[in-house]
Amino acid sequence: MKISFVIPCYRSENTLQVVVAEIKEKMQTMAGYDYEIVLVNDCSPDATFSVIRKLCEENKNIIGINHAKNFGQHAALMAGFHFVSGDIVVCLDDDGQTPADEVDKLIAKIEEGYDVVYAQYDHKQHSGFRNWGSHLNKKMTEVMLNKPKELYVSSYFAARRFVVDEMLNYKGAYPYVIGLVLRTTKNICNVSVNHRERMEGTSGYTFKKLLGLWMNGFTSFSIIPLRIASYSGSFIAFIGFIYAIYVIIRKLVDPTRMLGWSSTIAVILILGGFILLVLGLIGEYVGRIFISINNSPQYVIKNIINYDSDMENKNV
Repeated sequence: MKISFVIPCYRSENTLQVVVAEIKEKMQTMAGYDYEIVLVNDCSPDATFSVIRKLCEENKNIIGINHAKNFGQHAALMAGFHFVSGDIVVCLDDDGQTPADEVDKLIAKIEEGYDVVYAQYDHKQHSGFRNWGSHLNKKMTEVMLNKPKELYVSSYFAARRFVVDEMLNYKGAYPYVIGLVLRTTKNICNVSVNHRERMEGTSGYTFKKLLGLWMNGFTSFSIIPLRIASYSGSFIAFIGFIYAIYVIIRKLVDPTRMLGWSSTIAVILILGGFILLVLGLIGEYVGRIFISINNSPQYVIKNIINYDSDMENKNV
């Protein structure tokens, strides 16, 4: 059985060699398994791709992919998926926080019959901001994507090949790996692993990037935001109808009483703000449809190392 490791790489010139060495060392102890490593440089501004090139020269079962520009972690994963050949695909980070030496725990659960296995951390070593973002992402996937509450999702997971092949059928410009997994199979479980401190640097996920990631999940894999907008509009219309009846009755009881300007302006601002919010949401959906119709790529590959030269400069 062959295991394909896919690692999105960004600002990891000083950590990537350690992660790859750990994978090699671990796989030497797992008899009966062959492996390959797919390293995807997401247009990192440092010397990450130079490190990938060196690793590929030293080991022919390492494939190096270089993006023409930064497309994000999920697009990098999708790029790597197109070049795997293993029976099981394992995704992990390039910063050493996801323990490659515990991959056997994930593989054991796959062999028990599960389609996808996510690593779960008892003690996360992320910053407070990143933990907050992960909590919001957890709630979002539960509401928008019907993720089971007991399921913990992370960037360290293993999946059977058929799951990855089905994910590759998605051609939209905004891939969201968790959404693709959840719409492919429900036969998913967790396994506990250690979570380490970062070897260096900080997380590349800024608030802007997290917001963009959540919007991908909202608009690419769920229409629930539109339903929420419809329900909210109906509720506000109902409140407005009740308020109109109240105003009429009050006017009949006391004809001299006038409706204050402040309350009128407040109602206008509330309704106007809500209308603009819903229009923006609809515009987000329409904009993404427009981008998809124009066949915007998930990623653009500039260089490939240790792979068939006919695949170079492949746009997807």
